Amino acid sequence: YGARAEIVDAVNSLLRDGVREVSEEAISGRLYTANLPDPDLVIRTSGEMRLSNFLLWQSAYAEFYSTPVYWPEFRKADLVKALSEYQHRERRFGAV
Repeated sequence: YGARAEIVDAVNSLLRDGVREVSEEAISGRLYTANLPDPDLVIRTSGEMRLSNFLLWQSAYAEFYSTPVYWPEFRKADLVKALSEYQHRERRFGAV
């Protein structure tokens, strides 16, 4: 999986179907996650501070949380900590 390839696949799918004008909604409808809601929170383990080509389109308005805990050791307590921090954030969904 790679998010850039996913976006290219979505646009190529639209082009194959003869779509002449591409919209955000049209691209979203052709992504691998078309029937799923966009994430509100992206949790990145191992202290990484980048998305690494993962869900680039879908994560446009998601909150980002990074933890130094590596994925195999990520436990319920780590999830609770991430969710607690997320609950205290003011979400603007792209508004100023």
